[in-house]
Amino acid sequence: MAKQFLTEDFLLQTETARNLYHEHAEKMPVYDYHSHLPAYQIASDHRFENLTQAWLYGDHYKWRAMRTNGTGEKYITGKADDYEKFEKWAQTVPYCIRNPLYHWTALELKNTFGIKDKLLGPETARDIYETCSEMLRTPEFSVRNLIRKANVKLVCTTEGPLDSLEHHKKIKRDHFDIKVHTAFRPDKAMAVEDVTALNVFIDKLEEVCNMEITNFHLYIEAIRKRHAYFHENGCRLSDHGLDTAFAEDYTEKEIDKIVSRIRSGKDLDLSQCLKFKSAMMVELALMDYESGWVQQLHLGALRNNSTRMFNTLGRDIGCDSMGDLEIARPLSKFLDGLDKGNKLPKTILYNLNPKDNALCATMIGNFQGGSIPGKMQYGSAWWFLDQKDGMTEQINVLSNMGLLSRFVGMLTDSRSFLSFPRHEYFRRILCNILGNDVETGLLPDDLDMLGKIVEDICFNNAKNYFPMELD
Repeated sequence: MAKQFLTEDFLLQTETARNLYHEHAEKMPVYDYHSHLPAYQIASDHRFENLTQAWLYGDHYKWRAMRTNGTGEKYITGKADDYEKFEKWAQTVPYCIRNPLYHWTALELKNTFGIKDKLLGPETARDIYETCSEMLRTPEFSVRNLIRKANVKLVCTTEGPLDSLEHHKKIKRDHFDIKVHTAFRPDKAMAVEDVTALNVFIDKLEEVCNMEITNFHLYIEAIRKRHAYFHENGCRLSDHGLDTAFAEDYTEKEIDKIVSRIRSGKDLDLSQCLKFKSAMMVELALMDYESGWVQQLHLGALRNNSTRMFNTLGRDIGCDSMGDLEIARPLSKFLDGLDKGNKLPKTILYNLNPKDNALCATMIGNFQGGSIPGKMQYGSAWWFLDQKDGMTEQINVLSNMGLLSRFVGMLTDSRSFLSFPRHEYFRRILCNILGNDVETGLLPDDLDMLGKIVEDICFNNAKNYFPMELD
């Protein structure tokens, strides 16, 4: 007999799995240490006018699916009205079967709005849109209350070095009961492949730091000022979106010449680009180590593949995919260079291409130590791997090659305040894996031990790993 979809035991195939989830995972709060939530909306306690604004604005996952389903760009990023865009999304959802979007959509409607008895599709679009939009316009569904509703205790947004952090300051002044921190994202400071854009960044950095930048030493001094500013405002982790790690040999004299070329507006050859990026990675990692931060390395995205779409809409619009550059040797060299001087910060590695799963899971074992449990982390399944099979594989690889029990768990990596059920999705998958192992005799039937491990992975490990205030 077919089982009902999306019951309380969704994804939980055994009695042990159900026990681990309902008695342990379900009750744990959320520690969301990586997201792209807009801080200004938290600061203003924003209320969305309708479900499209809360759900579809900026969500390139949904945009990709809609394009694949033949939806015209007018109804994705174009000038169609909000309900027309939502209607096109509703028409797409039934075609998302076995895509994580199908599960996420159902969970988000259920957890946020209590919609349990109907699935989104063309027939239900109008009713769901009007019901949810009406709720979103009430104070109970303001941004801050959406975060509270998801049982979040801490959330990290992501900002570049030039950000004033004014919104984080306001959130703190308001004594919002949920901690909102920022992560330092210096990608633009490294983006030397576009000299024009990098010079724009450096010009703005000069203004913010009130100093002239003419060489590499001064450039790093300015970045350090911003790093210190972020630290003063509660930041305790960085985040880097990289094709791969960079670890070319270089001298300070070489990098000074490269900075001179950059400031003169001259393009660089490949060797110069790689040396500059390598030097920046080292300096940024040293800043993190000296400040006691955690560095996150997101490796392996091939971005902006469609020139036509990039020229029309810009970045982060759903035209990125997996890359396949070499990761192992440069990553090892980069980490080893820091470790040799005992200046390797806590580090989380995320890979986008599944071919690199075991690579990253074994790489972290090379540089553990310093009496810090799980100092080096193999991060949660990221982006295209953020789905049932991807999460399962990440858990299995980490279990086989490291210590799953020390894992800092799930994150949303989302721009939407409705995305927190991704934590539930992960927790159900985790409990199902452990439950199956118990019932097939691969793990002892010790629910106290396993329950504690589940609670640790869901919340406690992250709470203990990240040096950010919770109280």
